[in-house]
Amino acid sequence: MKIVVCMKQVPAGTKVDIDPETGTMKRLTSETRTNPYDLFALETALQIREKTGGIVTVLTMGPAQAEAMMKDAYACGADEAVILSDRKFAGADVLSTSYTLYQGIQVLGGADLIICGRQTTDGDTAQVGPAIAEHMHIPHAAWVSGIEEVDKSSICVKQKMGRVTQVSKISFPCLITVDKDSCVPRLPSYLLKKATRDRKVRILGFGDLPNQDLSRYGLIGSPTAVERMFAPPETERQVYLKGDAKEKTDALFRILTDKKII
Repeated sequence: MKIVVCMKQVPAGTKVDIDPETGTMKRLTSETRTNPYDLFALETALQIREKTGGIVTVLTMGPAQAEAMMKDAYACGADEAVILSDRKFAGADVLSTSYTLYQGIQVLGGADLIICGRQTTDGDTAQVGPAIAEHMHIPHAAWVSGIEEVDKSSICVKQKMGRVTQVSKISFPCLITVDKDSCVPRLPSYLLKKATRDRKVRILGFGDLPNQDLSRYGLIGSPTAVERMFAPPETERQVYLKGDAKEKTDALFRILTDKKII
């Protein structure tokens, strides 16, 4: 079975660098981490591979610095890793991001199962996964909270939809987006990290994709217009209190009184 896991690097905190002209985040100068929801997607893929066999390929769109995230995926057990990296992909919204990922999956020769995290912590749209499925004309199930059964021809998933829990059986090829707490993501293995340290991460650019129509990619191919984007202001800071227990208690009381919390 061919399983593709779509992952993304997201801002690690509130300190992000925003381009004032385009309103997009400068990912090369911002501190990033792996999108937390995508860790559940990777773990789901690895568990399915343990049951059915096959290959798990991790796919991302972003700058070359995403290689660190891909190395971590190798250390968790992923077989292959691919980065879609090109300046022409920059500034992409949901539509052009999902189309670029779809094109990347085409280069990989397609997939039996595509797994995405439910959403990303920067965009929070929860639309990229379903949009990939629409581009590929395959069925999908979103907000998956658990895998009920899987074999080489289909997958049965459980979806929590507010007050209703739905169980769906879908034939391959298909796409699912998994929610947090659907499983427990494994930590990178030191032994796997050593074993895969020389394994290459494949990088694909615009010229490697089947469709060379620039109007489908990046900022040019994004119909969504962002009026303004900005980093949230820092509203909290750490305060260290010195002294014995009574002095610290008195100091804390004064702080809370001044802020009219008590």
